[in-house]
Amino acid sequence: MSDSKTYLVTGCAGFIASRVTQLLLNSGHTVVGIDNLNDYYDVSLKNHRVRQLKSPNFQFTVLDLEDATRVNDLFEKNKFDGVINLAARAGVRYSMINPSVYMTTNALGSLNLLEAMRKNGVRKYVLASTSSLYAGQKMPFVESLPVNTPLSSYAASKKAAEVLAYSHHHLYNLDISICRYFTVYGPAGRPDMSYFRFIQWIDQGRPLEIFGDGTQSRDFTFVDDIARGTIAALKLVGYEIFNLGGGKQPTTLLLMIEKLERLLGKKAKLEYKPFHIADVKSTYADISKAKSMLDWEPTISLDEGLEQCVKWYRDNQPWAGSIKLP
Repeated sequence: MSDSKTYLVTGCAGFIASRVTQLLLNSGHTVVGIDNLNDYYDVSLKNHRVRQLKSPNFQFTVLDLEDATRVNDLFEKNKFDGVINLAARAGVRYSMINPSVYMTTNALGSLNLLEAMRKNGVRKYVLASTSSLYAGQKMPFVESLPVNTPLSSYAASKKAAEVLAYSHHHLYNLDISICRYFTVYGPAGRPDMSYFRFIQWIDQGRPLEIFGDGTQSRDFTFVDDIARGTIAALKLVGYEIFNLGGGKQPTTLLLMIEKLERLLGKKAKLEYKPFHIADVKSTYADISKAKSMLDWEPTISLDEGLEQCVKWYRDNQPWAGSIKLP
């Protein structure tokens, strides 16, 4: 992208959104970032990410997407070239505890954005979605598969956000890119993710909670690769869904633990628990569509990515070791 533009990035204190924001700023764009700074996980981590975003082209506002009036006011005060919606209630298991907040944030919040775009003449919308929608489908997962059997309220709320985006594309000619993410990891990540917990627990000699036998596998994808793909999805495409994942054979939880043991120089203590009913056994992305249409593919290997995670953890001691886990 050669011309400087202005983008709204929602959830900018979040893991992925903070990296998307930084890459946009690095490219000379202006970013208006919003986040409600909710306490689903340790807010000190969210504040840490926002502090890294130092640029005269960055404006941060505490704002909740559920507040339709304030969302529309934001659009009236700014001329956005596009919206990247990464604000979401994440986490499969917590969605079973508090499902209503997933629908109000992930679905209603998305609708409020789409309506503000319609009213204020903003055409381009990029929505962060999830590989959790593919539960029970044949791997590798391809975008054309039906995703009508979500196994959690989290996945169901993301499906709702997707179809709301489609209706606004159909009715009002909004240009929509849906990005389905596959197990994103990286430095300063979400502390409810397994790799984040495992680094802290291995380092501190605490037992690792393994739900199932550890052979469940994931298509781990490094956060900077995901951020690049999300920005590439700003391309005008009409309405398209893109898998953003590692695109290689998935890695088992036990193998990831072995890699972390080597990096930390410590042996993990494993504590096995029953497999969680809302979890997916394995994820594996077919990324050929993103390669062909967005000229995107991941570049960071799991070994390199985990090394960066451990380095961040060590560089930010003792605070990183004290981050509260959900």
